[in-house]
Order: sequence, then C-alpha cells, then structure tokens
Amino acid sequence: MTEYELTRRDALIALGASGVTVGAGALTWERLSNEETDGFSHRQRRTLDALANTIYPDEVANVESFVEQYVVGRVRDRPEHRTGMADALDELDDYAQTWESAPFHELDEAVRDTLLREFSVDTADPDPEGRANERVRYLLVNELQYALYTSPTGGKLVGLENPQGHPGGTGSYGNN
Repeated sequence: MTEYELTRRDALIALGASGVTVGAGALTWERLSNEETDGFSHRQRRTLDALANTIYPDEVANVESFVEQYVVGRVRDRPEHRTGMADALDELDDYAQTWESAPFHELDEAVRDTLLREFSVDTADPDPEGRANERVRYLLVNELQYALYTSPTGGKLVGLENPQGHPGGTGSYGNN
C-alpha cells in the first residue's frame, strides 16, 4: 500500500462527510440495478475515472475503486443527481470528441488537462443548472475533489491529518 492509497474506508468517510448514510452493502457499479435507468454506461464510468486521474495528484493510488465506491454511494438514492452527473459526463465527452476527435477517456492525461482548461472548467462558476462547463465543474470536478479532500488519505496528502468528519482526537495535532 502506498502512502496515499485510497481505500474503502476513505470513500465511506467522504460519503459520511457529504451526509450520505451508507449500509454494509457493496458500493459497486453493479449495485446500481439497471444501467439504462439507474447506472452509468461503461463509457461514462471510463470518462469519470479518466477525469479523476486527471484532477487528482499523481501520488494518489487506487483512484478507480475509490471513485466507484464514492459515486455509487452518492447517487444510489438520488436518481436526479445521477442523471445530472451522467449528462455532464456526456457533455465532457462531446466536447472532447469535437475538439480532439476522441472520447475524453482515450486522451492522454496532458491532453485531458489542457482540454479541461480550454473548456474553462477550471474557472467556470459551479452551477448544476448552468452551461455545460459549469455543470461539469459542479457535478463532476467539485464532487470528485470534495470526495478526495474529505477523506483521511486526501487530507493527509495536503497536511490536514484530521479532515472534518474523521475522528482523530487530540493525537492528530501532534502536541501530545
């Protein structure tokens, strides 16, 4: 295990920080019962993984499993949020197809990063009802960043050993 390997525990803590109550069940793509109405297509999942790998620091490992567990937990009982995320993934792929003639997940990381900047995702006001880049920012980028940095591993990465919602007690402050 690397120092910054995301775990199931990280996903559960990030979900808890976002107000999602999670039972003991597996948080896998298969948990979303019907892919046509409840889940994400294989292409959308690959786009989501590619986006996370683009915006997460290189030091982070086990990104795909963490994203799967967090996103399934987030959308499992929120079909309108799932639809919004799926639509934003399609819009990101459409933009990549238009400008790079390939789906987002097929581009190398440097090209994906440039594409996100050209799409103004880095400067867009996050708005779930706004323009395509504003929806991508709100529903995808902000969601993935929130998940990472509210997890213990993500907090450790930026020197925040005790992110909100993660019990650490006074020992986490290093003065004991």
